[in-house]
Amino acid sequence: MGDKRLQPDSRPVFVALFAVAVAALTVAPTFASFGVAQAQDRAQLTTELATQLTTQAQLIAQPQTQPKRSSRPNPSPIATEAKTKLVEFENAPFPFDSGEDPRRRRTASLDNERYSDPRVLLHIPQGFDIRKPGVIVIFFHGHRATIKRDVLDRQRVADQISLSKANAVLVAPQFAVNASDSSAGNFWSPGLFTLFLNEASEQLAILHGFLGMARDFDKLNIVIVGYSGGFAPVAWAIHHGGSSDRMRGVVLLDALYGELDKFEKWITADRYRRFFVSGYLGSTRARNLQLQQLLDNRNIKYRMSLDDRIRPGSITFLPGRNGENHTSYVTKAWTDNPLADILNRLPEYRR
Repeated sequence: MGDKRLQPDSRPVFVALFAVAVAALTVAPTFASFGVAQAQDRAQLTTELATQLTTQAQLIAQPQTQPKRSSRPNPSPIATEAKTKLVEFENAPFPFDSGEDPRRRRTASLDNERYSDPRVLLHIPQGFDIRKPGVIVIFFHGHRATIKRDVLDRQRVADQISLSKANAVLVAPQFAVNASDSSAGNFWSPGLFTLFLNEASEQLAILHGFLGMARDFDKLNIVIVGYSGGFAPVAWAIHHGGSSDRMRGVVLLDALYGELDKFEKWITADRYRRFFVSGYLGSTRARNLQLQQLLDNRNIKYRMSLDDRIRPGSITFLPGRNGENHTSYVTKAWTDNPLADILNRLPEYRR
């Protein structure tokens, strides 16, 4: 036998018809105590009541149209166009509290706009896919530079990210503005670099289209690139900046002017997961040779040219050739667009 239970959409009709029946039973016993005319009036009233209840039951039985709910933002995980923006960070290298460090007191005493710019250059290339393995390129500029005039326009760092085949994004903070200063600013403080990376993930997610993607950016690996005077911020970021588990590579573009102990320690601490590349000209040649000697003393092998693929654990020094110069080294070093060249040798991050 079939299921005789009431179906959900038939219950309103049943309730209405039950009400009609009750009303009819309630009115019927009174007919006998009235005359024929009164009985007819009562009968007409009962009929009208039944009609109204039946109409209401039909309305109840009709499916109700639900209002449309606002949908959750669902941006595309793939960047449909390149996006570039200058954003003020709370955890930027500058400005910073002088504290007790004499280097900080000297810098902070220069109370002017050179040491108070909290802006960071962000760039997401067209075709970047947050679902794929990717890398955040952190670029530290050199002396007498601004992130707009030099990093973005003259050195074309964002363009090189887009030119490469890598699933990469760019984060480039402003250090001392247009000054001959290698100050690391807040990156002298232990753990501050991790706070900077956390904020970078949030700002990149907003730039990409949805703050909820910040957790996805948190999963991307990190490659730090330092040019010229940017060597000091790189050294302090890898020394005690935190997030060492995300660090995959350091690239120095004619930048090894000092802090050799920190670079040596970073290379040897987890060398089978990290790569190191240092291209150099005359002004940094002596320091590069000194670092090579330190590695020789540890029987750690290194190369003097790049493989087609930069593998974890590889260490590469690239001596300069005739025709290269320090000023244009970010755009023309061992090859044109050297930053794009490095990224193209990391197939694990291919777009």
